[in-house]
Amino acid sequence: MPPVRLPAEAELARAALASPLLARAVRLAQWAAPGTHVGAGGELPAAELRSAVAHLGLDAVDGGEEFAADAWHFAVDTGLIEIAEAPADDGSEAMGTASPGEDLDLMSEDDPGGVLDLWSAGVDAVLADAATPTFEELIGGLGGLGGVFGADGEIDPGAIDVDALEFDQEEAAGHLDAALGSLYLFAVTDEAGQAASMVPLPMVAAASIVPEDMDELSPEALDELSAAVLKLDGQFGALAGTGLLEYQPVDDSVIEEAEAGPDAAVPERDEDEDEHGDDGEEEDLARYGLARLTPLGLYGVRRRMLDAGLDVPLIGELAVRDAATLLAVLPYRPEAAAREEAELWLAGRTPRDAARDLLAAARGGDPGGPGRRLGCQLVLSFLDERAEPALREVLDDGELGGLARVWLAERGAADVPPPGEALVFWLTIDTLAAQLATVAVEDDAAELRELVSDLAGRHSEFFDRAWRTDHPATADVLEAVGRLHPDKRLAKQARKAAFKSRSLR
Repeated sequence: MPPVRLPAEAELARAALASPLLARAVRLAQWAAPGTHVGAGGELPAAELRSAVAHLGLDAVDGGEEFAADAWHFAVDTGLIEIAEAPADDGSEAMGTASPGEDLDLMSEDDPGGVLDLWSAGVDAVLADAATPTFEELIGGLGGLGGVFGADGEIDPGAIDVDALEFDQEEAAGHLDAALGSLYLFAVTDEAGQAASMVPLPMVAAASIVPEDMDELSPEALDELSAAVLKLDGQFGALAGTGLLEYQPVDDSVIEEAEAGPDAAVPERDEDEDEHGDDGEEEDLARYGLARLTPLGLYGVRRRMLDAGLDVPLIGELAVRDAATLLAVLPYRPEAAAREEAELWLAGRTPRDAARDLLAAARGGDPGGPGRRLGCQLVLSFLDERAEPALREVLDDGELGGLARVWLAERGAADVPPPGEALVFWLTIDTLAAQLATVAVEDDAAELRELVSDLAGRHSEFFDRAWRTDHPATADVLEAVGRLHPDKRLAKQARKAAFKSRSLR
């Protein structure tokens, strides 16, 4: 995943404490007297629920009881409220009592880590509930509720096909995590940064449902996408109270269209747009719901990804690592993120010591060496003349002398010895090797073609001389030039040069 920028832990904790579900859960935990009676499942009885609604000031709010019940369950799931089972006085169904939990003491800005741990546990519980289908959804395949009720109006167990009610909880949770992962990717690649753009639900659903090679949606794919959008609408609505995301629900008119027929649930693109077509399309997509992760949501989703074993880098995490770790990672970061990471790493170091550490870490004839030296050049570009002594120390180094000369020349340093031809070609091969190792050729073929064309065009006998270069990647680089160079004659020369280079090894 691309690196993400997150606020400080204290700021994230304040956002968690301000989220509707956690804020209400804390208030209910403080409100609940020790020994408060609850139902067998830990739920509040009707009278107590009405009191909870009043305590939260939700009397005049539509759905106030549902909000209060959700907050109560959130408090139970997170340990803010502890439930103790107890037999009913009349010997009938077992009941229970509720008391404020020990974790209630953690709900303070003085313990941001504790707040975020508890909030994350609550989010996990809400996610699990959101991924679980409702009873109506489970029996949808049986022809609706009418097929499972007897003449007396009660559910007839014999009318329910248990196998038809089964569902894969792990698969359902995976679909929801994939949708959140798509929102995460949209956010970290959005130029707006933390205030990323709102994303239409069809785009979120399509990212995990529609194959990348599908140019036009088939009727089956359209139906699946429509169902996924409506499913996400309910799931994101449930998650909004956690503070994980900002959400604009699907418009009621879309629900009506979906009930009228499956083909009406997702808009089809009109290729004959007028001059206001783009604006009209955006407005039309907005009817299908919009969502984006909050900074707290980015933290929460990243935390889930880390728990799943994914590599989810954080901008600034390399600042405390050594130069070798920095250079191993930097070439694979987006340019803006790499520059910011470099500046943060340099902030706590003196220019001369930083330059020496970077140059030492950049050495090596292994496949990762060219990339490290490319990263080294980037970080060195932020250093001023105070780093000059460290650069002069490596002028005679076969691997570092070239980049040292470039750095000194760019700063107008005096007495910089000119590079020999061998060093020029070595640096050229090293630069190309780094580009080939860190750039996806299928995505940036045009950029690489321009690069190899420019380098080859600077020297009339480039290939005749390049194959003799004593660099571990010479043959591989020349083969790549042979694949990428737009001039067929020069491409053939490059392939011949690659063959000659291999014959020397």
